[in-house]
Amino acid sequence: MSARFFLDTNVLVYCFDETAPRKQRVAHALVREALEAHHGIISTQVIQEFFSVASRKFARPMDAAACRVYLDSVLSPLCEVYPNVELYRQAINVREETGYTFYDSLIVAAALEAGCKAIYSEDLQHNRKLHGLEIKNPF
Repeated sequence: MSARFFLDTNVLVYCFDETAPRKQRVAHALVREALEAHHGIISTQVIQEFFSVASRKFARPMDAAACRVYLDSVLSPLCEVYPNVELYRQAINVREETGYTFYDSLIVAAALEAGCKAIYSEDLQHNRKLHGLEIKNPF
């Protein structure tokens, strides 16, 4: 993988899911590639969604200290897309074009804004192409 890619929240969540070891291995590999090769990115939305899940739904919810460590070591280095009015306009266009929910459309819009060639997500349509962006279910 040498082109820029976007990681959806579910990839980060699977890094902590011990009930799905194969998905956990795949997720770890994608996050490692994102961090080490600087090819992968996320948006602030992914950070928000991740902490919502991590603090409430993990088998062992993350405490504040663990959240800070993960924010500093993984999420912050990957975060390149921040909300703005143009991002919301693009999300509205994506929603209209695809029928995705607004929040899924916002993920797609963030990947497009960042110039990514792929989104890794379990929640979107595998192999769908949108404006030069390919959706991949890595699991």
